[in-house]
Amino acid sequence: MKQKPGKYHPVEYDEPVDALVFAIVSENLTESHAQAAIKKLKDYFVDWNDLRVATVEEIVEVLGPDFEPARSIAATLVSVLNAVFNKHNMLGLQSLRKLGKRPTKILLEKLNGATPFAVDYCMLTSMQGHAIPLTPKMIEFLKTGQFIHAEATYEEIEGFLCRLISIKNACEFYWLLRRESESPKKQSSKTKKKT
Repeated sequence: MKQKPGKYHPVEYDEPVDALVFAIVSENLTESHAQAAIKKLKDYFVDWNDLRVATVEEIVEVLGPDFEPARSIAATLVSVLNAVFNKHNMLGLQSLRKLGKRPTKILLEKLNGATPFAVDYCMLTSMQGHAIPLTPKMIEFLKTGQFIHAEATYEEIEGFLCRLISIKNACEFYWLLRRESESPKKQSSKTKKKT
């Protein structure tokens, strides 16, 4: 995967909420579609607190009709942001940095609506934790390529990859695997039109 063109640029979030928002938006979209969706949200809403109090319909309208999972993304954003606010009386998670990695992950997992991908992405990109977030496309890529057992769960795959990939290489591995899983599939010679 490293031999393909493209340069890895590490992503780090000072505020864990920023990582959660990006993870929620990007879990079922490609990286480029997620970036476009985040831009729309930032252009429309004053801040994440403004997004937190928005209706699901309003968020769906901002994301646009071409974003198929818009309703699911909007509902999850509202749920997770409200869970953060209700737990901490503010929309910030900087205080989690004082805790250890394991208690932080447990607290993130308890946020209503937070998926394993969102928790792992936040741990990796904001808390410097050892995690390999996996989108559904990444899991499908690993299973289709027979890199993992076809019946493996998210937790089993993530644990397996964390044992193989050091914390030092986790961010780059995540980026490479995501890029590979989202790259357009090459047509096989069998499906090409005969001339």
